[in-house]
Amino acid sequence: MWQLWLTTKKLMISNRNKMNWKVLKNEEDYTKASNRLMDIFHAEPNTPLGDEMELLTVLVKDYDDSHYEIPQLDPLEVIKLKMEERGLKNKDLEPIIGSKGHVSSILSGRRELTLNMAKKLKDYFQLPADTFLHTV
Repeated sequence: MWQLWLTTKKLMISNRNKMNWKVLKNEEDYTKASNRLMDIFHAEPNTPLGDEMELLTVLVKDYDDSHYEIPQLDPLEVIKLKMEERGLKNKDLEPIIGSKGHVSSILSGRRELTLNMAKKLKDYFQLPADTFLHTV
């Protein structure tokens, strides 16, 4: 089976199937790994193909994290998107944000989210904490 060691930012892979994925060092490696990952994306877990998919996911994510900056989303846009996805109206956020006026002020950008509001929104929408906290 697979053995995966993380040592000083290097991945060393040992397997019996002669599949030699290594740390992705350039765009060519990244493209090959990404394409292969897309080809086997629906592989069954705990199979050789599933193990390869899991390994490629780690390699591609590591390359993404170290080479591409993912812009932080605007919390107000996230709130509006989540409201639209769930078919919510402003009044549905009153238990979380406060009065009708507070909700309106927050959604229009006239008022900032408080730490308490950010925590409640995080829990309500089940999103990572930093989604709302970078404006608080």
